[in-house]
Amino acid sequence: MKVYSFSCFVAVLVLCLAPYPAFAQDAAGCKDHQLFTRMPYFYIQDCEIKEFDGHTFYLSDDKEIVVEGKKTYLSHVIKENEKAPSDLQILRNFENAVKNVGGKTEYMRRYDGYLSIRKGGKETWVHVKSWNDGEGYDLTIIEKKGMEQEITANAMLDALNKEGFIALYINFDTNKATIKPESKPIVDQLVGLLTENPGLRVSIEGHTDSTGNAVRNKTLSQQRAQSVVNVLVAAGIEKQRLSAIGWGQEKPVADNRTDEGRAKNRRVEIVKK
Repeated sequence: MKVYSFSCFVAVLVLCLAPYPAFAQDAAGCKDHQLFTRMPYFYIQDCEIKEFDGHTFYLSDDKEIVVEGKKTYLSHVIKENEKAPSDLQILRNFENAVKNVGGKTEYMRRYDGYLSIRKGGKETWVHVKSWNDGEGYDLTIIEKKGMEQEITANAMLDALNKEGFIALYINFDTNKATIKPESKPIVDQLVGLLTENPGLRVSIEGHTDSTGNAVRNKTLSQQRAQSVVNVLVAAGIEKQRLSAIGWGQEKPVADNRTDEGRAKNRRVEIVKK
C-alpha cells in the first residue's frame, strides 16, 4: 500500500478541486456535501438531510449554542484494508479546508471540531467528529436559517377555532426579546387576524427549550411574549384584548434531548381566550 504524507489528507473545497467520485459502497442516495470532498479511501455509510433542524455546537468546554437551519449529516467509514488517518489528521483536514475559504475554528477537543464559515451573507456551521481511532468520521453541517413558517390569518383563525391555540415559530435575537426581521411576515399575519376579528381575545405565551437556567428561561419567555404584545399594540390592536405569559421550559412539546426537539420547544403560542 502507498504511504501518504499528512498533506494528502488536507481537504479542499470543491471550488479548488473536483470531488472524489462516489464509491460503490456509498449508501443509497448518499453523496458528498457541496462544500467538501471526502477524505481518501472513505465511503459514506449513512446520511440524512433535513430542511430544518438544529445542532449543538460547543464554543468552549462550558459554552454551547444551538444553530438551526438546513441540516446535512454524513457518516464516513474507511474502506477495508486501508490505513486509517489519526483523529488529529481528520480534524485538521476540515479545519484547514474551512480556513482556506475564510472560515474559522470555533472550538477543538479530542475527537470533535466545531467550525464556522460566514461569507456572502450566509452562515454555515460544521461539526466533524472522528471515531474508532480514525476509521470513521461524521460530518454535521448546518446552513443557518430561521424556521420558515408560511401561514395566513385565515389558517390561524381556523386553528384557533378548532384547537384553541396555534404555535408560531417567531425568531428572536439570541438570549434577547428582540424579534428578528425575518419573523415580520408571521407577526403581520397575526395583526391581520386580530384586525379582521375585533372580538377575538388571545393570550401570547412564550416557551423555551430546557437549555440553560430554568429561572432565566421563564423570564426570557415572558419578555418575548411581551415583545409580541407590544408589536401588536403598536399596530393598533387594543391592549385589553391581549395578555402575555412566559412558561419557560415548563411545557415542552418535544424531546429536549434532541436538537430537533429543542427547536420545536422554542415557540410562541397564541391561545384563544
